[in-house]
Amino acid sequence: MLNIALPKGRLGEKVYAMFEKAGYACPSIRENNRKLIFENEAAGVRYFWVKPSDVAIYVERGAADLGVAGKDILLELGPEGNELLDLHVGVCRMAVAGKQDFYDSGRRTLKVATKFPNIARRYYAGVGRDIDIIELHGSIELAPILGLSDVIVDIVETGTTLRENHLAVLETVLPISARLIANEVSFKFKTEEIETLTKRVKEQVETK
Repeated sequence: MLNIALPKGRLGEKVYAMFEKAGYACPSIRENNRKLIFENEAAGVRYFWVKPSDVAIYVERGAADLGVAGKDILLELGPEGNELLDLHVGVCRMAVAGKQDFYDSGRRTLKVATKFPNIARRYYAGVGRDIDIIELHGSIELAPILGLSDVIVDIVETGTTLRENHLAVLETVLPISARLIANEVSFKFKTEEIETLTKRVKEQVETK
């Protein structure tokens, strides 16, 4: 039996559909109920819904053998585990954004608002820029508008929110998508089951 942590919400629903087509269906998961755990003994899977930012923790700690988490969460939290497959869903990018006319002269410390401080630090360390991190947890776009920060580092999908607030993407930090990850101990002891599932799901990714 493989325990699989799925992120709640639209991303999790898309991912489950891929697993279902790959032969790992669990019909009860589509029923209108408040259950959090769904099991199909015949298919050898047990799914459970968790908060997206918690998936990697469930996998790292061994409560789940497999999980699906965004690359942003994996890079920010740095959990231990094996990244098995890029699922090519939940596609977006991590970007630096700011006022449309912003120009970085490099003469003073750059004020950066973000909920991804580790990613931001690594990015700016890579380009040799001194920064002051302002860690926020919501409405990140407000920071440069109100002068709290010079720029933000955040996930950008369509860019609509930025444009509507007269902000623009200034630099792309890295592409983001959902990844299938495995607990290291589980991978060692359930290698065949995990590799078979990964292969079947990969076939679904490639035929999308």
